[in-house]
Amino acid sequence: MLDIKLIRDNPDLVRENLKKKFQDHKLPLVDQVLELDAKNRAAMTEANSLRASRNTLSKQVGILMGQAKKDPSKLAEAEAAKAQVVANAQRLAELEEQEAQLAQEIRKIMLQIPNIIDPSVPIGPDDSANVEVERFGEPATPDFPIPYHTEIMESFDGIDMDAAGRVSGNGFYYLMGDIARLHEAVLAYARDFMINKGFTFCVPPFMIHGNVVEGVMSQTEMDAMMYKIEGEDLYLIGTSEHSMIGKFIDQIIPEDKLPQTLTSYSPCFRKEKGAHGIEERGVYRIHQFEKQEMVVVCKPEDSMDWYEKMWRYSVELFRSLNIPVRQLECCSGDLADLKVKSCDIEAWSPRQQKYFEVCGMPRPAA
Repeated sequence: MLDIKLIRDNPDLVRENLKKKFQDHKLPLVDQVLELDAKNRAAMTEANSLRASRNTLSKQVGILMGQAKKDPSKLAEAEAAKAQVVANAQRLAELEEQEAQLAQEIRKIMLQIPNIIDPSVPIGPDDSANVEVERFGEPATPDFPIPYHTEIMESFDGIDMDAAGRVSGNGFYYLMGDIARLHEAVLAYARDFMINKGFTFCVPPFMIHGNVVEGVMSQTEMDAMMYKIEGEDLYLIGTSEHSMIGKFIDQIIPEDKLPQTLTSYSPCFRKEKGAHGIEERGVYRIHQFEKQEMVVVCKPEDSMDWYEKMWRYSVELFRSLNIPVRQLECCSGDLADLKVKSCDIEAWSPRQQKYFEVCGMPRPAA
């Protein structure tokens, strides 16, 4: 979430950023938040003034009441001062309630205003405008037919989607035997790869509170992705990135403890499930899967260096498996609202004869 001071001091920068992200429908939010902020600051100023005068008035009442014992003419003045104390207290209570309400309204709007994108981000409305930066490895297609991935798994008796459908519905699967072992081996390989890069391995909570969700994604993304635990303030994570970033909520990290470099494993749960074509059947775009993540918390001035390292680590991991990949720079319209800059690492599929996304790389948290 942006600092309100940025919007207050440079609203045109925020408006221009909204236009670059093709979110013109959010432009009125800037004026709305500025108006609410002005009201909130006025209420805070008046409230502070009342608090400052509270002790003075209370002392004045005491003095006047003492004087009234000797001089009854002072009683009216004392009663007037007492009435003013009561009136001020009532007004202060109103202002504090108003401040709380305004702060809530401001926060609600601020959560809808996207982060300021990095100047290097290409401008475009959606992922069709993403820019290929570099390719690593030569794409190749063998001279024999390549079966679909679930056909390969079935040939090893390694997957049971029918049973999963009966147990959980569409978008789930059982992995069996050597395919299940291969699945675990790939996760372990990625885990150890990152540990060897100096990252600390972490298994995070798989459920997080609503205030953590607010800090890691927009309301639109949350509604589209996350499963809510009914009757509790808990959501199933869509990626371990969610709970890993939440690890630092309301924390001040000493400079000598930076950077924090973490690699985390988790299952991931998502409502989204595609039915847009043959390439999204099988074990693509499912409700439950597993991931290995990289999370870095660093000083702001070091964030771009870590961004560079992290996407290169992703490339190195896939190339160590002899998988050709390419780096795509995400355009402004394809960036999630919380992201300053991002790239996708796409792997070559010899059967599909095209690249498809296997890794997204947001700019590290600062």
